[in-house]
Amino acid sequence: MTKEPKRYLVTSALPYANGPLHIGHIAGAYLPADIYVRYLRAKGKDVAFICGSDEHGAAITLRAKKENKHPKEIVDYYHLLMGGAFKDFGISFDEYYRTSSEEHRQMSSDIFLKLNSKGVFDKQTSRQYYDEEQNQFLADRYIMGTCPNCGNDKAYGDQCEKCGTALSPLDLIDPKSTISGSKPVLKETSHWYLPMSHHQSWIGDFIQNGSLNGKFHHDPKEWKAHVVGQCMSWIDGGLHSRAMTRDLDWGVPVPLEDAEGKVLYVWLDAPIGYITNTKVWADKNGKNWEDYWKSEDCQLIHFIGKDNIVFHCIIFPIILKAHGEFILPSNVPANEFMNLEGDKISTSRNWAVWLHEYLQEFPGKQDEMRYVLGSIMPEQKDSEFTWVDFKDRVNNELADILGNFVNRVFVLTQKYYEGKAPGTFDALPVDEQIMAAVTDAFQTTGSKIEQFRFREALAEAMNIARLGNKYLTETEPWKLLKSEPNRTATILHNCLNIVATLSVAIRPFLPFTSAKLQQGLNIEDQPWSDDASNVIKKEHVIGNLPILFEKITDEIVAAQMAKLSASKEDINTSAAEPLKENIAFDEFQKMDIRVGIIKAAEKIAKTKKLLKLLVDTGVDERTIVSGIAEFYEPEHCIGKKVILLANLAPREIKGVMSQGMILMAENNSGELSFISPEKDFLAGATVR
Repeated sequence: MTKEPKRYLVTSALPYANGPLHIGHIAGAYLPADIYVRYLRAKGKDVAFICGSDEHGAAITLRAKKENKHPKEIVDYYHLLMGGAFKDFGISFDEYYRTSSEEHRQMSSDIFLKLNSKGVFDKQTSRQYYDEEQNQFLADRYIMGTCPNCGNDKAYGDQCEKCGTALSPLDLIDPKSTISGSKPVLKETSHWYLPMSHHQSWIGDFIQNGSLNGKFHHDPKEWKAHVVGQCMSWIDGGLHSRAMTRDLDWGVPVPLEDAEGKVLYVWLDAPIGYITNTKVWADKNGKNWEDYWKSEDCQLIHFIGKDNIVFHCIIFPIILKAHGEFILPSNVPANEFMNLEGDKISTSRNWAVWLHEYLQEFPGKQDEMRYVLGSIMPEQKDSEFTWVDFKDRVNNELADILGNFVNRVFVLTQKYYEGKAPGTFDALPVDEQIMAAVTDAFQTTGSKIEQFRFREALAEAMNIARLGNKYLTETEPWKLLKSEPNRTATILHNCLNIVATLSVAIRPFLPFTSAKLQQGLNIEDQPWSDDASNVIKKEHVIGNLPILFEKITDEIVAAQMAKLSASKEDINTSAAEPLKENIAFDEFQKMDIRVGIIKAAEKIAKTKKLLKLLVDTGVDERTIVSGIAEFYEPEHCIGKKVILLANLAPREIKGVMSQGMILMAENNSGELSFISPEKDFLAGATVR
């Protein structure tokens, strides 16, 4: 965009209605968007903040089958749970709707038909796995089998989560249906595919250069490096056709006569939910939804986590441009992931801080969590939440800096001036300096928000409180009341205006606290202006203000840690996997298992899980690719004695020829650990 837009359309990733929200979700896509939107509103901008529940897809139907429920029962429950949690936490969506609605079925159908009429899709017939017991085709995640690369017998039809290899269901050895456990058969079916290779040139130019239709669209330097990097990795690797329909009975039906029993692929259906939900909001509020989706005067911004980058930056933009009427995103400020207490957040392992549970256990403390998550937001790299850090940030920063400053100002004003702003007299250089510094911090807060650098923006907003504390401590107005009454009045009047400025600066981050400050100051919501430091006039009457932040105790931290520990103990004490079928001794004898020593290790580019290891087998040194990068840094592998399967047939993985397999131990939570000999055996020692 070359000019200031008239409108902003801000979206957050539609949360999947298959489970509750946790703090990783909030830090990834919802809190940053809410901060940005609240800032735009304070600036008086025309902004629509749109989200909603993603309620289709294979995972929901699989859960419904397992629980003997209709998918609608599942999504209805989680739609209400998530929507309520968002509202209670202060995520200020203009519209939070759902993709199972009739409005969404109509919108998705219309867009699909328009695309199909323009020849955007290719109809192709292929053989796919079919569960004869359940009488249905199996989506990739409904199929599990043995990975041909690493031998993991729990690989899915789209990817082996142990070694990271991308798969198709036909690659799996001994595939089984995850629904019935039976062996599926191959059966012909037809689907509508999006040939993304037809769009590779322009989408590459769009991502890398910010160009669209030969014109400037956005500055690519304003996009996060990891967003551009992930997209270009996909594009440089060559875009392929992707099926836009599925054989399922839950979803938006494909609106064609020859498509009975087929629904739209969830990653076509779900992003269209942004459009549907905008229309629903616009209809309620007398707006024209097309002003936000079809006008170059509007700027579209998607807030997501890094796992959704490809869909929002490549696939959805291809759909929008192919349709021909919609605008494309000006930015997709995707965040990385947040970890929890030294481990990845896992919904399946219940290793999470669930938002609805936090709201129940910490009533009235939304801003405490908003502050901590804002302070450690994973903007450029993964970050980590710990309960000790939560306690320290609330106690040492919110309570001791922000809360302490505000409390001192209110107490002194009530004590010395009966709650009336005393007015200012001749200012000294120190007063001018402090007020200039406050204004500078306020303006920097705004500019950092506009750059999607929310951690830095929050730090600048807190600097206003730090400046106020420093000013009060150094000037000591309580010592000047009798000797220099005008000086005391000037200092406290300035401090009241610093609090007023602070109430505006923290509003995007801590809306509940901001409201308390403005109520205590007896002022209306203030707009975000370049100079917010002259709100309180002489004789202005302020009210009383309760303590803003209670201290978090060690007992509270201990209780939360015990709660997490109980989740981990449940996993570690659960039953082990059942034993596999017996094999003949001769089959075992064919395997050459021996001790090896890792001589060198490095990550394989453009992968998350793969390490390239140089292993001394006692006979030779060979390269082995291993999916252990999530658990071991390369430098920590060198010198390790490991157990390897030396006579596994060589296989090329991500362009690297792997000659063998490192054997690993795996616990019930999915962690991997090297297996090493107890004694100091040399490389080449055999395992019998």
